[in-house]
Amino acid sequence: MYNFSYFKEKDRQTVLDFMEEYPFAFLTGSHLSGTQVATQIPLIIEERQGELFLQGHIMRNTDHYKAFVENPNALIVFTGPNAYVSASWYSNPHIGSTWNYMSVHIHGQIKFMPDVDLIRLMKKMTLKFEGENSKSPTIYDNLPDGFLKKMMPAIAGFEIKADRIENVFKLSQNRDEKSYLNIISKLEQQGGNRDLVAIEMRKRKAELFPPGKEWDENKFDS
Repeated sequence: MYNFSYFKEKDRQTVLDFMEEYPFAFLTGSHLSGTQVATQIPLIIEERQGELFLQGHIMRNTDHYKAFVENPNALIVFTGPNAYVSASWYSNPHIGSTWNYMSVHIHGQIKFMPDVDLIRLMKKMTLKFEGENSKSPTIYDNLPDGFLKKMMPAIAGFEIKADRIENVFKLSQNRDEKSYLNIISKLEQQGGNRDLVAIEMRKRKAELFPPGKEWDENKFDS
């Protein structure tokens, strides 16, 4: 992970909100042989007594399920919008260009659920992603019994307790105010995901450049 202090989001709630906003995460692990596996799945996030837990499900007849049966160590990666940032947008353009992005890494051990807990998870997950619409035909409680009898044995529910949480919110915090504002402007002009990065940068402007405080580029390592 890109490990510079000024690219770290220090507010825990901001990190949790980011994960809720982008719940379709990478779940990665490896067989005991070292062969790596990865899949992308939606996750439910829960806090209990100050501890963070992630819940989801995967298909049983897959390489990643078989790997986690052998080796429960898991890494989950949440990612959000990202954007190329040209050094030509800086006050001093004679340095390398870069990429702005946000990412949260969670380390923990996967524990597979008994069937009764999987049913609770599927009820909770389908309702959540259907916008709490209890009349939706695709929430668990409204699905046909025949479909559930066929599909439920094919999936495995799991829970992961977050043993370590790391993040990178790399949003040009190491650039002077003129460069910072110009980067925002350029990203807004391009639109799409780049505009979402610009929005995140605008949220941080007042904290980065408080009135009357002189910019000190020497506090940055790069």
